[in-house]
Amino acid sequence: MSLHISQQFNTDLETVRNKVMTMGGLVETHVQSACLALIEGDAVLAERIVENDFKVNAMEVSIDEQCTNIIARRQPTASDLRLVMMIVKTITDLERIGDEAEKVARMARELAEEGGASGNFPEIRHLGDHVRKMLHDALDAFARMDIEAAILTAAEDQRIDQEYESMVRQLITRMMEDPRCIKRSISVLWAARALERIGDHSKNICEYVIYLVKGKDVRHTTVEQLQKELHDKQ
Repeated sequence: MSLHISQQFNTDLETVRNKVMTMGGLVETHVQSACLALIEGDAVLAERIVENDFKVNAMEVSIDEQCTNIIARRQPTASDLRLVMMIVKTITDLERIGDEAEKVARMARELAEEGGASGNFPEIRHLGDHVRKMLHDALDAFARMDIEAAILTAAEDQRIDQEYESMVRQLITRMMEDPRCIKRSISVLWAARALERIGDHSKNICEYVIYLVKGKDVRHTTVEQLQKELHDKQ
């Protein structure tokens, strides 16, 4: 009986973990499509992302309910409990990433309706590519429970922040030089802010991986401090 219960417990955990990866794949697709709509001025694609955000929300609710049932029925402890708590936190960040992707799509739709793409803002393309890669790497670290990959990916958030701040300065300069582009620049600025936030949430996912593997909360620890501590223990 104990073996049967344990095996079913493993099945429950694996099922919910797979659902998180499915949710992550959907969110990653939304981010990629929102960036594409922004760059190419594709209002139809942007509208599709806005309309489909409910799917991400529904997945969060479903997975959260399943985690609640696991806690109530299985009463997990130690690493099993950390895994369930990690999943609950991860789906919250994935849902918020979905919300940020929707914001990018809304800005893309506004820009398209104003008569063009953001192609004359090349900075947004590079920021979008960087953020998409960070999200992909964070999900990959989650899938493999790879702490080293999680640390490397978390470090990218600093570079994304720097890239975002540089873009803000460039956009402000552009608006000062040409007031006619103020409205479009503000829309691009809001989209860039949403992308920067996606980087923050991707970093959070990496921190949850570290928490699961090491049992250590690193939310208020710098990447440099974490790398040193891990190397000292090896």
